[in-house]
Amino acid sequence: MRPLPTLITRLRGPRDERGDVPGWVLITVMTAGLVAGLWAIAGSQLGAMLREALASVAG
Repeated sequence: MRPLPTLITRLRGPRDERGDVPGWVLITVMTAGLVAGLWAIAGSQLGAMLREALASVAG
């Protein structure tokens, strides 16, 4: 006697295991573009904010 989940899986038939690779690639590329754009526009301000935050934590 087989377990119920295995039986249900076999009754449904084969599944496509490939996933949504192009979608994830697009999200990754767009995120990298946003980070690069923000860094190009506000890099010096972001660096100053980071240094100030680290200085306040360090004392």
